[in-house]
Parts: sequence; C-alpha cells; structure tokens
Amino acid sequence: MSSRLAPAPWFRVAAAMFAVGWGANQFAAMLLVYRDEDGFSGEAVTGLFGAYAIGLIPALLIVGPISDRIGRRRVMRPVLVLSVAATIVLIVGGHSLAVLLLGRLMAGVASGAAFAPGSAWIKELSADRPGGTGARRAALALSAGFGSGPLVAGVVAQWLPAPTLLPYLPHLVLMVVVVAIAWHAPEPPARPVDHSRQGREVASVLRSRPFLLGILFTAPWVFGAASTSFATIPTFVEIGVAPIAVTGALCGLTLWTGVLVQPFGKRLGDPRRIIATGLLAAALGLAVGVVIARTGQELLLPVAALLLGTAYGLVLVGGLTTIEQVAHRDDLASLNAVFYSLTYLGFAAPLLSTLALRSVSPTGLMVIGAAVALVTIPVALAARVTRTG
Repeated sequence: MSSRLAPAPWFRVAAAMFAVGWGANQFAAMLLVYRDEDGFSGEAVTGLFGAYAIGLIPALLIVGPISDRIGRRRVMRPVLVLSVAATIVLIVGGHSLAVLLLGRLMAGVASGAAFAPGSAWIKELSADRPGGTGARRAALALSAGFGSGPLVAGVVAQWLPAPTLLPYLPHLVLMVVVVAIAWHAPEPPARPVDHSRQGREVASVLRSRPFLLGILFTAPWVFGAASTSFATIPTFVEIGVAPIAVTGALCGLTLWTGVLVQPFGKRLGDPRRIIATGLLAAALGLAVGVVIARTGQELLLPVAALLLGTAYGLVLVGGLTTIEQVAHRDDLASLNAVFYSLTYLGFAAPLLSTLALRSVSPTGLMVIGAAVALVTIPVALAARVTRTG
C-alpha cells in the first residue's frame, strides 16, 4: 500500500479503539435477548452489563502505566487478540450465565488495556495538531465504537435467527480488518522515564484542584448518563414494536450523539465549560426521564437519548482534555487510566437503578439523579486547569 493511500498513523490506533469499543458494548443490545431467550432476571442481565467494569478498571490501572514504560504497541497487540477471544466466549456461552460473565470480564480487561494506552498513543501521534486534538480523536473513536456495536447487534438480534450467536459475528469480521490496519501502527520513539519522578507527578496531579473538582466528581457521569439512557429509562415504558432493535437503536443514538457533539465541545474551549454543559444536558435528560415515567410516552425515549448522549460526549471529551492539559507526556497513559476508571464506575448505574427501584419510584429516581447533576455543575466550574509539559 502506498504511503499516500495508507491511513494516517493516529487513525490506525483510533481504528483499534473503535473495534475494541464495539466489542465491549455490543452486549448492551442483548439485555432483552437474554431476558427473553434464557429467562435471566433483570438484576442478572444488568449485573452482566455492569460486570464489564470489574475487569476493566484493574486492567486500566495496571496496563496504562505499563504502556508508559514498554510502549503502546506492545500493549495493544495482545489486547486486539483478547477482544476477539471475549466475543467468541460470548458466542459459546449464549445460555450460561457463568460463561457470559467470563466473556464480559474478558471484554472489560481488553477495554481497560486498550483505552488508556490508546488515548495516550493518539495524543502522541497528534502532536502536530492544536491542543486537545488527540483527546477529541480518542473520544470520537471510543464513542463511535460503543455506539456502533449495539446498533448493529440489536438489528441482527431482532430480525435474524440465532439471536445469541449472529449479533456477535460482525465484531469478529471487523477485528480481521482492524488487526491488519493497526498491528504495525507507528509509535513515537520511547524516551527514558524517571519512574520516581513519574510517581511523584502522578500523585501530585491526583491531589490537584483540576483533578479533584474537574474529574473526580464528574467522570462517573460519562457512562452513568449513557447507560441510564438505554438500560434504565426504557424500562419505564412498554416498547411495543421491535424492542430489541429499539434498545440497540437507543444505545446507538445515545453514543453517536456523543460523537457528534464533540466538535461543539471544542468550540466551548475551556474544559470546565465543556463538562458543565454536559452535566446540564444530563439533568435535562433525566428530567425527560421523569416525564416518560409519569406519562409512559415511549416517543420521548429518543429525546432522553439525545440529551444523555450529549452529556456523555461532552463530559468525556472535557475530561480527556483536562487530563491532556495537566499531564506530563510520560504520565499520560497512567492518568488516562485513572480517568477512564472513574468514568466506568457509571456502568454500575443500571444495576444500582434496578435495585433502587425496589424502594424508590422511577420518578423519584430521575429527580434525584437530575438534582445531583445540577449540584455538580458549580463544582466542575470551580476547577482550574494549568498546563504542564
């Protein structure tokens, strides 16, 4: 392939993140499938959905710093293989809760091992572009993968046979293409790293005002808002036509909205404003959830998805931009790992909501969530970002 026709180096890494994100979130469209086909309870399927974070968060915290030391490509190659293996396990375990749990944990490990090093790698390959470009490219790749996987899986599961098998095949085909694109993606020359300095600087960032106010209290809203859109609010109504496809479409709409709003986030400039705007969108989306719960109007589901998808995209790109601004280059993957770990706490939202709904009404649940989002806005605005090397 001529260099003129070859994908840009950053795009090759973005393709890997897109594919791993697809594999991680294709399961979101399958919640109704396993409930209907296998008779799993609502708690069981939302537990499987959230169990992904159990594998993801340790992998993020362990592999991110490792990639700072040994390089991005040496980490990403086995991750691509693991993403394929996770999907194969989900296919094999179509009727076994234990095997499905294993597949979700494997998908979580693959995601955790990919997203922090991948985000840092894209930032390094975007060094010739204006500040924030790398963060936006990484967020776009991640969001596009998360949105496309369940959209395709939902359509396949709704209208094709073997609904616990065929929805996973598109990811396997995609991985064949992506491995060819990403396997030899270039990475900047490794630089000597002072690990004692690195530890001190990472700890310093974690104690800083931008992290404590701008990241710690806001990052869980990334996937908390998104997962509430397609895994919690739709349970407030009866979806009469093609419920599996509709669930997948809501997931796709939520996450692709997150992709499309990111250029708007760029125009906001200051990451504090980006995050605060995202939190406002989350509060509005949950307010629509109140109306859905009280009226049963399923036609409002896309409105909630658009607003909560906006929240997802803006808080994600605002957080990544904050990390990019406060991190030393050698610490970028380590700090991205911490950020992503906090975002993925939001995957617990559907399970926590399912449990909370035993004692709180859907309206009450949405009101509480909207109030928390609004209270968090002044906290995010109080953060102050200072650039580092």
